[in-house]
Amino acid sequence: MTVRVVVGGALCHEGRLLAARRSAPPELAGRWELPGGKAEPGESVPQALVRELREELGVETEPLERIPGEWPLKPGLVLHVWTARLLSGVPAPLEDHDELRWLGPEELESVDWLDQDRPAVAEAGRRLSADRPGARPPGVRGDGGDGGGGGGGV
Repeated sequence: MTVRVVVGGALCHEGRLLAARRSAPPELAGRWELPGGKAEPGESVPQALVRELREELGVETEPLERIPGEWPLKPGLVLHVWTARLLSGVPAPLEDHDELRWLGPEELESVDWLDQDRPAVAEAGRRLSADRPGARPPGVRGDGGDGGGGGGGV
C-alpha cells in the first residue's frame, strides 16, 4: 500500500504555537489540531506545508525543521509535523477550521488536541519554552478566550 503524507504545521510566532479548531468532518469537529493537509503527488512535504497553510490560513510561511516521529491517521495516511515561521499575513480560519488560538507553552493543554497531534504539540511546546519572547502575535487572542473564529477578528 502506498502511504501518503499529511503534513501538520507547528506554526510558531513570538513564543506561541497556533492551534486550529476543526469544523469538519463531524467526528473531528470541535477538536484542535496543527493546521496542514495532504502532500500532492510530485510535491515535497515542505512545499505542501507552505501551500496548505496559505490555503487554510491565508498566510505565507517558511518550513524550518521536521519534528521527529510519524503518526498514523488512517490506512494509507501518515502525519509528519514541521515547525514553520510566519513570514506574512494574519492567520484566519479559511478552510476546515472555525477558530484559531495562539497558545504559549503553558497554555497548550487548554484545548482538546486530536490524539495524533499531541506528541508533536508537546515537542513544539518544549522548543517554545526553551526560547520564548513574551509578545503576542497581532490580531489573535492568546488568553484562551474566543479567538474570534469565523474570520472576524482573528
